[in-house]
Amino acid sequence: MSTQPGSPRRSFPINLRNLPVPGLLALFLLSACNAATSPQEPAFNPTVAFGAQQLAIVVNDNDPLSVRIADYYRDTRRIPAQNLIHVRFTPGRAVMPRTEFETVMADVNRQVPAAVQAYALAWTLPYRVACLSITTAFAAGYDEAFCAQGCKATRASPYFNSDSRRPFDDHGWRPAMLLAGTDFDAVQSLIDRGMAADGSRPRGSAYLLSTRDRARNVRARFFPGIALLQSDRFGIKIIEADALRHRTDVLFYFTGRARVDDIDTNGYRPGALADHLTSVGGKLDGSKQMSSLRWLEAGASGSYGTVVEPCAFVQKFPRPDIAIDRYLDGETLIEAYWKSVAWPGQGVFIGEPLAAPFTESASPAFEKQSAQW
Repeated sequence: MSTQPGSPRRSFPINLRNLPVPGLLALFLLSACNAATSPQEPAFNPTVAFGAQQLAIVVNDNDPLSVRIADYYRDTRRIPAQNLIHVRFTPGRAVMPRTEFETVMADVNRQVPAAVQAYALAWTLPYRVACLSITTAFAAGYDEAFCAQGCKATRASPYFNSDSRRPFDDHGWRPAMLLAGTDFDAVQSLIDRGMAADGSRPRGSAYLLSTRDRARNVRARFFPGIALLQSDRFGIKIIEADALRHRTDVLFYFTGRARVDDIDTNGYRPGALADHLTSVGGKLDGSKQMSSLRWLEAGASGSYGTVVEPCAFVQKFPRPDIAIDRYLDGETLIEAYWKSVAWPGQGVFIGEPLAAPFTESASPAFEKQSAQW
């Protein structure tokens, strides 16, 4: 992985790197005072996340496993029947050709209800369309501006760190996430964990690992700011190590390594986000590096990885500060994760889209309003 870092955008109005020492001290003391006033109960600002009415499931009718996954997810999440979108394409291939994708996407566009704001893709393969990730292709259409030959910037997401709760209505994008797993049992377990997460307000921890891998450790620059701004409402633990072992309360795990050892020794709270910044973690099968799929197998509910060499641009990977902040504010997994990536063209999102540990339960009035969107 090349060490071209780029220039990260900030998710908070305060630039900690440029703040004078007295100002930084004042901010630290303010954070400490806030924490002291409520040491036991995290301070959340929950919102009602969008739900089943706004999510469509795309199912490959040529793949019996895809059909089974889609049926289970529809029943479990009570997705409306009209939000089940049927397509047909060759199953089992890692990369879908552009011509086949354009045919599939035309079928999707003919069927998708206007209220739909996001997609759940009921398969693991393919995870890529030509030179870009399949989740970006479904979200915004095929556009080679999302691809890169070498260390170059790619097309930016208008959804990045936005307050939009209706990405298609506001930006013309429908974020997508793969319901990925090696078999039906794995995906069923993933879906069940997502359901168990809803409204659970877990008292887990966010583990931010600063590793010895200098090329892949570029997100460590954000860790002190996360601790400063979030420790009053959630447990933030910055650890200098290449791996985390035998922790039972993992809700967030962000690191940078080609392979991360012993991830299955930890206990992950329902709804957990976990990923490792590396070149091709999004290559879900047959990679020499660790596949992002391993995080789901270990117990996480969402992960992310790039499908082609991204170079070490932080913009091409989830920003932990943004993902944590928006998740704690009650957004769904797909919302918080997608909003944390500035240049998503080369990265694939996998997991249970509607998991929302910090959301309030949707009221009947909200469901009625959602159906009108």
